[in-house]
Amino acid sequence: MAWRSGRPLFKQSTSSGSLGRTLYFSRWRTTKARPFPLDLQQSKDEEGLFGEFKTLEFLKIYGNVQLIGMGPVVDLGVKVLTSPWMEVYPVRAVALWGVKHTVYSHFCAGQNIEEASETLQRMWELGLRGILDYGLEDAIDNASCDRNLEKFLQVVRQTSLLPQGSVSSSCVKLSAVCPIELLERVSNLLRWQHVNRGFKLPWKQDVIPFLSENSLVYHVTSPPEPLTKEEEANLVSAHERLTRLCKACEQEGLPLLIDAEYSSVQPAIDYIIHAAAAEFNKGAQLLVYGTVQAYLKDSFSRLKLAARGSQYRGLSYGVKLVRGAYMSRESRLASSLGALAPTHSNIEETHRCYDACAAFMLEQAAHGDGAVVLATHNVKCSAILASTFCQEAAAKVQELGFSKENPRVQFAQLKGMADVLSLRLAQEGFRVSKYLAFGPVEDVIPYLVRRTEENRGLLRKTLIERQSISAEISRRVLRPLRLQQ
Repeated sequence: MAWRSGRPLFKQSTSSGSLGRTLYFSRWRTTKARPFPLDLQQSKDEEGLFGEFKTLEFLKIYGNVQLIGMGPVVDLGVKVLTSPWMEVYPVRAVALWGVKHTVYSHFCAGQNIEEASETLQRMWELGLRGILDYGLEDAIDNASCDRNLEKFLQVVRQTSLLPQGSVSSSCVKLSAVCPIELLERVSNLLRWQHVNRGFKLPWKQDVIPFLSENSLVYHVTSPPEPLTKEEEANLVSAHERLTRLCKACEQEGLPLLIDAEYSSVQPAIDYIIHAAAAEFNKGAQLLVYGTVQAYLKDSFSRLKLAARGSQYRGLSYGVKLVRGAYMSRESRLASSLGALAPTHSNIEETHRCYDACAAFMLEQAAHGDGAVVLATHNVKCSAILASTFCQEAAAKVQELGFSKENPRVQFAQLKGMADVLSLRLAQEGFRVSKYLAFGPVEDVIPYLVRRTEENRGLLRKTLIERQSISAEISRRVLRPLRLQQ
């Protein structure tokens, strides 16, 4: 592959949007930087790191971290939120009030785009960017999908009113713009074709591979019924909705991150993503990012397959790497079907898989063939607990010759998770975003249930986070006493 010097990372477009630029990831080799010692567990300036926060903010954050870390409290909350009692008005009102003032305020950015924009502005002042996500998923029909699409388009348009560069990307779950039942039907048909190559799918576009030899197909044991004409038309409508969203993002120069979901619908999601990527990720242009969940056993093989397939077709490959958020659901589904779970058997295997995926994508990005969003909160310690995964990845970024501000490699964490890590990475000069889910409390209940289940006890066990916040609270409480001495 030929290298080009001095090609700009952004090509100005003729769109009227105030952020109207088309992303072009250059195929140029930057000057190789020397690796540097990063200690993300110790800030250069603890007071400077937290200087913009008010003491009441710290107390609220610390209280939420402690609360969400209590297993029995989480169990009770999840049970109430997913029970028929939520149909009883007094119970629902009390439950939603409690959620709003605890996990909702901790993990979510607001009830509407205006409140989310205020939260994003606050993040921007702290040196962080935002990934805006309207917390919608699991649409049941086309009418719901159309309404959801309009809300996503409104979010994209809102970015033109925000400080340039403060929004790193937009985000969507495909189950919000394609009926969930259709995603399940398409996924089963794609799985069956994967193991029966002669099985014809007349509606299927020619896209890069998204299932590997390691992919489990226990979800389907006999040939599924073909899509009806109505279902085929609905699938076309889903493609068109995503295309409209991609064009809106393209006009604003805003990459679109498409979330991974649970395994029963993921093949259809990947198929639709790759169909959009064939249109919007041509050459050096990179607009559409998929998501790979490292807790799945086939994630690394699928990642390599997609990256190399994209390269073969002259496409850029963008991906967000996460560990995964549907562990409980995947285990229940596999057990109900008498199959082995598609997830790794322990967290160490998931960490190793994430590391392998990240290393592979950093090399791809270094050669101009793709880009990666490293979405991770977990502190991955060595035998002597001396380093974190993000620390190693950050050093790898410079070892490969990246500028810290190069948009081909970014870090991301959820709002309310690993906030200290986010601030320290930003303090080191890296591009760091917070995932800002927003929407009415009742609409984001599924998201909040996942967050609390996924992070059951994790927030409380995140020693660096708790120690840093506690130390800052103590410093502020004791400072007036020291001044009096």
